[in-house]
Formats: sequence, structure tokens, C-alpha cells
Amino acid sequence: MNEWMYDRFGPLKSLTRTVASIVVAAATSFKVIRSITMWRPVLMAKMVRQFSYLGPVQAQTVAYIHNQTTVTTTPMKLHTAKPVTKCQIGENVSRNEKVNFLVKILYDLDDNKESVYNALDAWVAWEQDFPIGPLKQALTGLEKEHQWHRIIHVIKWMLSKGQGTTMGTYGQLVRALDNDHRVEEAHDVWVKKLGVDLHSVPWQLCHQMIGVYYRNNMMERAVRLFKRLEAFDRKPRDKKVVKKVGDAYEILGLIEEKERVLEKYKSLFNETPSSKKSSRTSKKKSNG
Repeated sequence: MNEWMYDRFGPLKSLTRTVASIVVAAATSFKVIRSITMWRPVLMAKMVRQFSYLGPVQAQTVAYIHNQTTVTTTPMKLHTAKPVTKCQIGENVSRNEKVNFLVKILYDLDDNKESVYNALDAWVAWEQDFPIGPLKQALTGLEKEHQWHRIIHVIKWMLSKGQGTTMGTYGQLVRALDNDHRVEEAHDVWVKKLGVDLHSVPWQLCHQMIGVYYRNNMMERAVRLFKRLEAFDRKPRDKKVVKKVGDAYEILGLIEEKERVLEKYKSLFNETPSSKKSSRTSKKKSNG
């Protein structure tokens, strides 16, 4: 009889226990959500007060980002006031305000990757298009303040989004890595992103990289890069490049190579500012 009762009602008891577990889990989740909902306004008020010194527009931006992620536990009311849209907020914020706001936030943040990435994600959350222009302005502002570590974080975050993949951006990343004493990383960026096509990379970036090698006593890399440029018939436009390469040859004990380079490009040392200007003008006319 007991076996018959168990076979008949055993599955029902198992189902009852499962339903009870689901009810307990749901009740627990509701308590957690309710707790979050009760405390989020308090936390949000603290955030707005923290950013209030930046002005009401910036506080509105933070509030907007908060509103987009707030958990709703009450039913929506019909015919309520018109919600603030992304377009309306964007119209209240000028480009310069966005840039200054971002620079201020990045400058005050803890200098670590997670903080910078979170701030950037929040900053672009309500943008319809990726704000590449304001970001470049912000990078320029950070560079003036010599915030090299933060510049590295911003550029790497931007590249992780598939944005700003230009020679100028990679050149700025190399410059920031060099100033942050991360020369091997700068070398890797050059090799993988810029040095792959020496036909088209601007001489300004080539000069920059030769300077990086020269300042960090990597003379072999400096002369190797210069030789590769010569192999592509790329002629230096600045005597400073030739002087650095000549000094590098001398340090390596290659005096004949130094003399060859100085002799080959001696015309750069004889040029005056006026002759440089006239030669550039004539090149522009011939290209035109």
C-alpha cells in the first residue's frame, strides 16, 4: 500500500517542493530589487552632488545615465509628463562643455583602467554617434597636462570600440607610451600598426620613432629604421633626424656610415628658414 501511495503521489510531492523553492527564490529576488530601488535615489543624490560643481547640465547628464539603468518596480502611468530624450539633453550641452566635462572627470579619477573605461562608457552612453571629435579634443587637453597614463587608457578604450584607427591616433599612443616609460609597448605599436607600410607613413611619425629609439639608447633600432626608409627612397626633411642617425652610427662604432649619411644629406644643414619655405612653396605648386 505504501509503495502504491508513493508511486502515485511521489511526483506530486517533488513538484510541490520545486514550486516552493521557486516561490522562495522569487521572494528573495523581490527583496533585493526593493532594497536596490530604495537605496538608488540616495546614491544618485550623492552622485549629483558630487558633480554639481560642474554645472546643472553635467549633473543632468549623470542623472540621465542613472535613469536609463534604474530598476522599475511600479507600473507605468499613462499621460505622464514627456520623458527627457537623448536629443533634448544633447541640445543643452555644447561641444566644449562635453570636452571640458570629460577632461575634468578623467583628471579627477583614480588612474586605473577600470575607472577610466567606466567613465568613458557612461560619457558616451547617450550619444547617437560615437563622439570621435570631442574625444580627440579631450586627448589634446590631457596631453597639455602631461597625463600620459590617462591618454593611454583613453586611446586603448577608443581603439577597443573600433574607433580612431588612424596614423595620428597611433602616433599619439606611441608618444604617450614613450613619455610613460613604456618603450617596448611603443615599439610594438610602431611595428604592428605604423611600420608595416613605410611608403605612406608620414615623416613626422618616422622622426618621432627614431627619436624614441635614440632617447632610450636603442641605436640599432634607430639606424635600422632609417635604412629601411632609405631603401624606399624616403629622404629625411629635417637635419635633426640626420644628426640623430649620425650620432647613433658613431655610438655603434660605424664611423664610415655616419660620414656617408652626413655627406648624403649635407644640403639640409645648409638650408636657411627662407630657403626651406621657398622649396616647400615650389613643391606645392608642382604638385598642384
